[in-house]
Amino acid sequence: MSTGLPPREDLVGALSWKMRRLSGETVLFHQAIADRLGINPTDLKCLDLASSGPGPLTAGRLAEVSGLTSGAITGVVNRLEKAGLVSREQDPNDRRKVIIVVNPNGPDKVVGLFGSITDSMMELCSRYDDHELALVLDFVNLAAQATHNEATKLQQSTGMHAACS
Repeated sequence: MSTGLPPREDLVGALSWKMRRLSGETVLFHQAIADRLGINPTDLKCLDLASSGPGPLTAGRLAEVSGLTSGAITGVVNRLEKAGLVSREQDPNDRRKVIIVVNPNGPDKVVGLFGSITDSMMELCSRYDDHELALVLDFVNLAAQATHNEATKLQQSTGMHAACS
């Protein structure tokens, strides 16, 4: 009995292609957001990392979680600071360390630029029931973890961190 679906290998191939397209469109979207903020996409991702944690990060910790070198992070923080999105503060417990503090109004600038796509994604989610959304969420979580693992392998195999553009 036919399921009416294409063969599995065709589905997997189409999914792979569409994920590549989504990745490319996401990169272009983040480039457009970064351009509006006067920064680059790497800076935008580092701002996201700095603002999504439990508290301020040291520059060294931001380098670790981003996979960038300490030199690249210095450039990132310089640009984020110039754009008014973060500030540097001395760590009160260790004055050799610098803490990157996300400025209170910084995320508001960014969130405002994501408003329209957030609305579009909410509309898209309304097409699926809770069970289907749970399956999509599981797939996206596992795909993100696989991507993270592969990036880590690449960084470790070259013995270098990614460079900032």
